[in-house]
Amino acid sequence: MARARWLGQTAGALAQTALVLLVVSVISFSFLKATPGDPVTVMLGSDFSRDSYDKLYHDLGLDQPLPVQYGRWLADFVQGNWGLSYVSRQDIFELAIHQALPVTLTLAGLSLLIALAAGVPLGVAAALRRNSWVDLLASGAAIGGNAFPSFYLGVVLIWLFSVSLGWFPSMGYVSPWDDPATGLWHLALPAITLGAWYMGLIASVTRTSLLDVLDQPYMMAARARGEPMWRVVWVHGMRNVLMPLVTVIGLQLGGMLRGAVMTEVVFTLPGLGMMITTAVQTREYGVVQAGIMITALLFIGVNFLVDRTYALLDPRLRNHGR
Repeated sequence: MARARWLGQTAGALAQTALVLLVVSVISFSFLKATPGDPVTVMLGSDFSRDSYDKLYHDLGLDQPLPVQYGRWLADFVQGNWGLSYVSRQDIFELAIHQALPVTLTLAGLSLLIALAAGVPLGVAAALRRNSWVDLLASGAAIGGNAFPSFYLGVVLIWLFSVSLGWFPSMGYVSPWDDPATGLWHLALPAITLGAWYMGLIASVTRTSLLDVLDQPYMMAARARGEPMWRVVWVHGMRNVLMPLVTVIGLQLGGMLRGAVMTEVVFTLPGLGMMITTAVQTREYGVVQAGIMITALLFIGVNFLVDRTYALLDPRLRNHGR
């Protein structure tokens, strides 16, 4: 019974995901078509004849009604036929999925690891030493991480650690999957830039959630049994912090993806953010649309996974489904 209910909920969530993606595709496609600029003129350059313009305009299907253009694009998109970039002459699917997406996912994953490694201990320290100098210092670090825009923090880190001290490269990308040492060296500053805001949020949520459970009866009982404080906090206490922490991580993924755009531009990383920014400047509607759809799919997919993990984190939800 519980398994059938879980499968039904999963199927309903997948249907909602497909519907949201469809709505996103319609809105983004319409907005892109309404933006000023003529992609045909960009493709042909400054010197072209009227006949060549009309031919390319027709070949691209731009003379068709907007619903027809959208239908053709959607049919091709779901089949993986995303067309060619007329600037780089690359297949858009190859450019977005095989080249840009791994860079963004690697940057986001490393940034999240840094944010968790710094944010959770800061939040725990602030909760255990409430209203002390440790709490003030940890809260100040959390607020500072939230206060700095990613593009500004990136410029500051480049000026300090790349230009002045020469410790890290200011731009360029090497995949850490191919060369771990060099790749992590190149991604250190971008990951810190992107993870700083997330670190502050994680520290704040951890502190607030842990404060709510420190005086609960089961925590007092664990201390009365003589369990060491580290076990009381990190086993019994953090078990109840996981739910709000996972929720915040899932819901705020959009903020990380938004920050990744500026971070990739500042550090010239060839990820989705850089791809979309370059495509907007050159009026490559197909590339922009692909980037928007991938970003939307990532955001919705992570929220879907977070929703599915609630039952694993909270036994009450598992019991409710029986």
